[in-house]
Amino acid sequence: MEPKTYKEALTQACWIEAMQEELNEFERLEVWELVPRPDKVMVITLKLIYKVKLDELGGILKNKARLVARGYRKEEGIYFEESFAPVARLEAIRIFLAYAAHKNMVVYQMDVKTAFLNGNLREEVYVSQSDGFVDPDNPNHVYKLKKAFYVLK
Repeated sequence: MEPKTYKEALTQACWIEAMQEELNEFERLEVWELVPRPDKVMVITLKLIYKVKLDELGGILKNKARLVARGYRKEEGIYFEESFAPVARLEAIRIFLAYAAHKNMVVYQMDVKTAFLNGNLREEVYVSQSDGFVDPDNPNHVYKLKKAFYVLK
């Protein structure tokens, strides 16, 4: 069963491990840096979302925790210029597959882990430290994002 809150997730070791794995990816990919909170900037809060990933037979493949920004609290033109998701449109995928079939090409499918965390940012965006993962030496600091981030709509 998927927890709805951070507090619920703390009751099972598998979810604690999933949360730690997600935060380790953020560190590894250098998504952010911990900085003193600047004056007069909006700091976006974070939320952990929990999902059980299943295999084709319905068995549990893994427990996934995803850290997302509560982006719906930002207003376009004030806090950011535009919003987009770097994903292919269905029509483009269909055209590509039709062309590949026409040319007898072999097509491989793959999943890019943490794909959204690979895009660099132009704007200055600050997010809060996540519940349960606050730096004990700098509890009032915030993260300045260096790369794109998942946004909860």
